[in-house]
Amino acid sequence: MKDKKYSKSFEIALSALSCAFAVGFLSLGLLSTGDYLLGLWYMLAILALMLPLSKQFILGGFLAYAGTLILTVVLGAAVQFWNLVPFAMFFGLHPLANCLQIRFKINRWLALAVKALWFDCTLLAGYFLVFGGVLGGSFLSAEFYEILNKYIYVFIFCLGSPAFFVYDYLIFKCQSMVNMFVRRIKK
Repeated sequence: MKDKKYSKSFEIALSALSCAFAVGFLSLGLLSTGDYLLGLWYMLAILALMLPLSKQFILGGFLAYAGTLILTVVLGAAVQFWNLVPFAMFFGLHPLANCLQIRFKINRWLALAVKALWFDCTLLAGYFLVFGGVLGGSFLSAEFYEILNKYIYVFIFCLGSPAFFVYDYLIFKCQSMVNMFVRRIKK
C-alpha cells in the first residue's frame, strides 16, 4: 500500500480544526453548570484531538493539544483549572500515546501496563488536587468516606486499572472511526 504524502497546509488545517473544536468543547464543559457533563465534553474534545492523528500528524496532534490547553485557560478555564488538570495530565495526551504506540510498534501489553500506571497516577493527582487528599460529602455516611480515604490507593489501583483497560479499548475504536471519517473528507 502506497503511503500518500500530504501537504503541510493540510496538516496545519487539520490540526487547527482539531484545536478549535477541542477548545470549544472544553470551554463548554468547564462552563456547564453540572460536573457530570464535563466527562461528555472531555470525550468530544478527545475525539477532536484525534483528527490530525488520523493521518499520523504527530507534531500537529501535539501542537493541537498544547494549543487547546493554552486557549482553554485563556478563555476562562483559569478559574476552574482543577477541572482541566486530568485532561492536561492524561486524557488529552492519551490519543497521542496510542498513535506513537502504533507508529513505533511498541508491544501492546507493555504499553497497556505503562498507560494504566499513568492513568492511575492521574487519578491519584486528581484525588490530591481536587479533593485535597480527603473525600467527603453530605449524601453518604461519614464511615463510608473514612474507609474510602483510608484505602484510596487500593481503590485507585484495583478499580482504576480495569476501568482503564475498557477505556483504552474504546479509545482505539474511536480512533478507527475518526480515521474513517477523515479518509472520507480527503480523497
